[in-house]
Amino acid sequence: LLESRERQPQWSPAFVVLLLVENIEEMSAILDFGDIEDDYVKMVVCALPLLVAGVMSLIFVLVLRRRLLNKKIGKDIDVPKLDYLAAKVKSGSIAFLKEEYKYLACYVAFWVVLLIILFTISPMKEDAMDDGVRCAACLLIGAVLSGLAGFIGMTVATDGNVRTTVACASGSLNDGLRVAFTAGAAMGFGVVGLAATGLSVLLLLMKPNRTQLQAVQYTHSFGFGASSIALFARVAGGIYTKAADVGADLVGKVEAGIDEDDPHNPAVIADNVGDNVGDVAGMGADLFESYIGSLIGTATLGKNEPAFLAFPLWLGAAGLIGSFIGFFFVRTKEKGDGWNTNLTALMFALEKGMYIANLVFLILAAVIVIVLFGHDSELGWRMYACVVIGLIAGMAIGKGTEFFTSFDYGPTISIKDRARTGPATVIIQGMGVGMVSTILPTIILVVAIVVCDALAAEYGIALAAVGMLGTLAISLSTDAYGPVADNAGGLAEMAGLGPDVRAKTDSLDALGNTTAAMGKGFAVGSAVLTALSLLAAFKEEATHHKKLSFDVSDPMLLAGTLLGAMLPFFFAALTMMSVGKAAAEMIEEVRRQFREVKNEKGTTLLEAIKKVTAEGRISEEDDVEPDSDRCVMISTRSSVKEMLAPGLYAVFTPLIAGFLIGPRMVMGLLAGCIGSPPPLAPPLPRLQLR
Repeated sequence: LLESRERQPQWSPAFVVLLLVENIEEMSAILDFGDIEDDYVKMVVCALPLLVAGVMSLIFVLVLRRRLLNKKIGKDIDVPKLDYLAAKVKSGSIAFLKEEYKYLACYVAFWVVLLIILFTISPMKEDAMDDGVRCAACLLIGAVLSGLAGFIGMTVATDGNVRTTVACASGSLNDGLRVAFTAGAAMGFGVVGLAATGLSVLLLLMKPNRTQLQAVQYTHSFGFGASSIALFARVAGGIYTKAADVGADLVGKVEAGIDEDDPHNPAVIADNVGDNVGDVAGMGADLFESYIGSLIGTATLGKNEPAFLAFPLWLGAAGLIGSFIGFFFVRTKEKGDGWNTNLTALMFALEKGMYIANLVFLILAAVIVIVLFGHDSELGWRMYACVVIGLIAGMAIGKGTEFFTSFDYGPTISIKDRARTGPATVIIQGMGVGMVSTILPTIILVVAIVVCDALAAEYGIALAAVGMLGTLAISLSTDAYGPVADNAGGLAEMAGLGPDVRAKTDSLDALGNTTAAMGKGFAVGSAVLTALSLLAAFKEEATHHKKLSFDVSDPMLLAGTLLGAMLPFFFAALTMMSVGKAAAEMIEEVRRQFREVKNEKGTTLLEAIKKVTAEGRISEEDDVEPDSDRCVMISTRSSVKEMLAPGLYAVFTPLIAGFLIGPRMVMGLLAGCIGSPPPLAPPLPRLQLR
């Protein structure tokens, strides 16, 4: 393969696939697709393992949810207030999703109609009148499953928060960890199960009367539908959670001097809702899209060779099996001493499951290589090496993120130490540490891309993305665990539980902050590799009917790269300004309630807060309950309204560039968009300190 590359001046994806197809005939594979005459049977063999694993994953979600619902709630320990508060968080979360999905339904409907028209006029298969319906159906299914993934995660997370609090109140830290991780696992396995089942079923449905490549191309619409939901869910969820967080902290903690989760703060329920809509529903939709994107991109580069379609799909099934096994290894013996807990030891409780899952995944991946390509296939083991590199790169990015965000290590401690001289030095140090933290993930990604390109070209880079996301089910479980633990601590504070309970929930919350930051870093790394595989697929499609040169010195390509590198900054600016608008509205509302909300005795909310601060407690008849529902409504309305401009800008910019100028501009624009976000993204979560 390498010798052929040296003789080939332009090592295009088509040339790579040609080499792979030529080499496969010489491999002593256990499964020889050449012995299977029926093309549809070949597709069944490729997709069936992923379909079975996906269905098993969804069944596992039902088992986890049933186990979760059997756990104790507030009334079981004579603290019914916990159930009341948890119900408010859940109702606020569901209200947000309903409002968001109303807007997204109109957006998806627009694209469904447009795809029907476009692909009916210009079908993928000549004279095929149903191509428009096929593409539109795939897009609709992708959008629905992506939205369903967020809904499942939201529901389970809001059911798990109160049960985590009760587990910490009536049991050990390990009991709380297991309950919170069970809720997170229902989210993780639900997302991957829906993605695996949806993709494999669509491949089987699209295959009749089509080639393998054509069947895969229909699923591009499936990925686009999921990507559309992920984009808006991420934007709206991020605006919601940060606006509520800023409103609750600035007025409550800074101006009124009350605790972060004090029940007198009108924005505290909205703050807890925000943890779910941003880090559960948003992250779930985001990684749902990345997961199927990696599989679709790799399958597209595999052309019409069944073995190169089966390889990524079977890897997805292997990753789910590894995640099943790794789930049962998550436990800890730590006692839970709040912020004095050894976070590294507690983190290992979650990492054990990930390590086991990754080990099982690599073993099964080696078996898949032997089955598909033969034990003596150099090319097969080169591709296996790409999978291993992707997996190691993902783990390394996660550990690097942990180093820069965990309070056990120097970077975060250095930021804390700057607090002795005021907030200005904290911000300066935080920005500095955040910028330094971009070096490690960037180098890791560069090395992974270069090595995988040398091993198996663009197909190898795509396999690295599949390897990084192979055990996504358990990786996402640890990430979704974070907001559950955070909400559990908030509920314990609002319900007035004892310091021993708070110590346990604070320990889980501290770990959750780290896992959330790791999840963001992991999402960025996987998105880069997935985007590269999709970019290679786009290049192949753009040059399919017309010969085009994508030379880096081409002014049109370079202009597109400059434009693309700018777009993420403008996108970030729009979202930050949206957060500012929503937060300002929230701040004004909290201040108004402090002044105007009164009880039957005429005591204002601010007066009640001052009495609690002075005396340490307050009677029920003297207490004042804030109108938290209004704050939830404000955050919901503002976030959904403000998500439109950034979302539509991100979607339509490449389309405008493509239709007005051409594919070379789009290629440069996409390359710039892929290159600039990785260094931009890591500094932001470094500043979120507790």
